Amino acid sequence: MGNSILSFIRWQDIVDIILISYILFRLYILFRGTNVFTVLIGILFLWFLQKIAFSMGLIVTSWSIQGFTAVAAIIIIVIFRNEIRSVLQTKNLRSLLWGFSIKPIKTPSDIIADAIFKLARNRHGALIVLLGKEDIYETVHSGINWDALVSSEMITSIFWPDNPVHDGAAIISSDRVIQVGAILPLSRRTDLPSHYGTRHRAAAGLAEITDALVIVVSEERGKVAVAKGSGIFSIENKEQLADIINRHLGIYSEVSGLLKRRKAELVLAAIASLIFTTGIWLSFTRGIDTLITLEVPVEYTNLKSNLEIYDTSVNTIRLDLSGSGTLLKTVKPENVKLTVDLSDRMSGVNTCLISEKDISLPPGVFLKNIKPSYVEVTLDKSVEKRVPIQVDWTGKLQENIAISDLFIEPPDVEIVGRSIVLQDVSTIYTEKVSLDEINRSGELTVGLVLGDPSIKLKNSSRYSVTVRYVIKEKDFNKKDNK
Repeated sequence: MGNSILSFIRWQDIVDIILISYILFRLYILFRGTNVFTVLIGILFLWFLQKIAFSMGLIVTSWSIQGFTAVAAIIIIVIFRNEIRSVLQTKNLRSLLWGFSIKPIKTPSDIIADAIFKLARNRHGALIVLLGKEDIYETVHSGINWDALVSSEMITSIFWPDNPVHDGAAIISSDRVIQVGAILPLSRRTDLPSHYGTRHRAAAGLAEITDALVIVVSEERGKVAVAKGSGIFSIENKEQLADIINRHLGIYSEVSGLLKRRKAELVLAAIASLIFTTGIWLSFTRGIDTLITLEVPVEYTNLKSNLEIYDTSVNTIRLDLSGSGTLLKTVKPENVKLTVDLSDRMSGVNTCLISEKDISLPPGVFLKNIKPSYVEVTLDKSVEKRVPIQVDWTGKLQENIAISDLFIEPPDVEIVGRSIVLQDVSTIYTEKVSLDEINRSGELTVGLVLGDPSIKLKNSSRYSVTVRYVIKEKDFNKKDNK
């Protein structure tokens, strides 16, 4: 089975696998650590369950999981649209397609830690939010836009008791304070210590629903605490706080060895993406010996301008196709194109062999057999010829009368047709005209009989002629005297 699959691998399949693997790898790089990534892992798990249920014949279970997975994909776009937008709205296309967030970023963790403990020593309350990867702006309200470089003096001045915005939160992104006086959602938890005030509950409330790191300085006790996820814990010194900030922001050191672990994580993610995509490709190519038969119409190309097609032995060709059962279910006759090149064909009957190069198939579908393997095409030049018209009489006139004069209008016609056919045509006959019913002079409108179906009148509006005939009685006495 392995050899048969490898024999069908095309260079397009290799490019396909590499491209999709890289897209999955980039999605991991862009969304790792976010709630979006967690939900995507859940959807991937559901997809595997659906495939297992389908392979076991659990039709209802497979159908239910498939429907739920489709709904979950829509939920991701609706609920996490802001997070997705914040990731994709980048000014640097290179960072979206190629960049890696391994290098240190610019946030000055030591400056923030120093300012926090300076506020704690002075018993000045403070609430600082360090952004993660998720968007928090639908949960944070009333903030004043601010754009200032982070410094110890900036942070201490924001939370100076006489500053109008000191009761709100300051939001820091990279190395800049982007908002001050922001109102955070309060936690509804009942297990928080009783001495925690509004600032602590606000810190816990935001940390519970986003990936932000929230730092709290207690005004009453002069203590520092950090809220992250569902946890909130005390910080004893600024070195500990700086380390927590570094880990939250992904600032790694060559000496610490964390950078090497991060690189190893990326390598494993790339390998996992490649293995996953290859597995999907194999699932499509599994059952490569599955066969279907399609009736495909024949198309003719590159016919010489002075030739026309007058007849073909067949109009459709039967093709036996192989491939994955999943792919073959989607293949229709209109997805397959069969063309016959007539560029080197001459006038007469041409036998055209049909080969694989004449057939265009969807990717992953392969040709096994062609029935019939050839088609006969009759080609000829179209020529013009003027020929006389003759009345096709039947029956017999009465004995005492005869036709003395006959006029046909028009007396001849110009016909168009195959050169081979027209070379043997010297006369065009009318439809049959019975003499039995003729007893006096008159006029008839009679249709023309062209004979071969390939023959056409050049003037296609005239397919009948007018026949005028003159009847005279025979002179029997004159004959007797002689």
